[in-house]
Amino acid sequence: MVGMAPERAQWNAARFDPDSSSGFYESWFLRANHPSEPRAFWIRYTFFQPRGRPDDAVGELWAVAFERGAPPRAAKAVLPIAHCALSRRGLDIALGEARLQDEASNGEAASGGTRIGWNLAYTSPVEPLLLFPERLYETGFPRAKALVASPSAAFSGVFEVDGKRWDIDGWPGSQNHNWGLQHTDEYAWGQVAGFDDEPDAFLECGVGRVRLGRVWSPRISPLVLRLDGEVHRLNSVWRCLRNRGQVDFYRLDLEARRPGLRIFARFDAVARDFVGLRYADPPGGVRTCLNSKLARCVLRVERRGQPARTLRSTHRAALEIMPTRDDHSIPLLDLPTPG
Repeated sequence: MVGMAPERAQWNAARFDPDSSSGFYESWFLRANHPSEPRAFWIRYTFFQPRGRPDDAVGELWAVAFERGAPPRAAKAVLPIAHCALSRRGLDIALGEARLQDEASNGEAASGGTRIGWNLAYTSPVEPLLLFPERLYETGFPRAKALVASPSAAFSGVFEVDGKRWDIDGWPGSQNHNWGLQHTDEYAWGQVAGFDDEPDAFLECGVGRVRLGRVWSPRISPLVLRLDGEVHRLNSVWRCLRNRGQVDFYRLDLEARRPGLRIFARFDAVARDFVGLRYADPPGGVRTCLNSKLARCVLRVERRGQPARTLRSTHRAALEIMPTRDDHSIPLLDLPTPG
């Protein structure tokens, strides 16, 4: 296939350098939703190194359970880097006893009175989906990289929250990889792994900007959509600058255009379906991330010469927001943070 991304192993290979003092974070995460009920899980394996302090690098193991009608439950473990391992040839991550490999994941995290464990297998029938043009993954822009190594993944196995067992059987989701020297100062990220009436469609998009001294950069707003076996990439640097993205509590709007095609996506979720997490930033300080895996998405696709199409996901969209303001109503969980 012309334009196919290189193999999944390349895109999952680790970039983390334990000998560098520049500061770095790198994460591989899994997320999936029940096919029909408002339940979801999110698992994140992270390597974190503070700038100028390579000896203080750690591994972080995160897990969150989302279930409508109950507050999200989360657990996190922080391990010395000596107890962690990774591979530069593909996906093989170890954080203590927890392991993430291509098509398999297991682990357990406990904190704040919550214990979450899992033993999962997953498959993905399609090639990786890159949020940015391929060449940008080896450049300094953008400073934070993100991609979907396993889109349209199907998960099976067991996910257990405080002794309550979830039997995972064909839950749709994804396996993702991101890294960078620092977190984007303001961003929102949205993903849908299968719409209600279009289970094979996959949407990945985001909006971000950074501080340049006392001013803000323009927003960049990439969008990639796989629909009816075709991939629409509205993510060149020029398109990212021309696409129109807006972020607010608790919503992401993104309009992307090219000749003959207009795509508009709206993600939103109610406050009770978010969990508030603290992310340590390699240059220093802690950033806030509002995370929901029970969001709603409405997608409108307009193509020249074809009827407009509207796709919906009622509660299986992922929405994450890193705001610059703190006047939201989401409580921040007291989870372990690297020193």
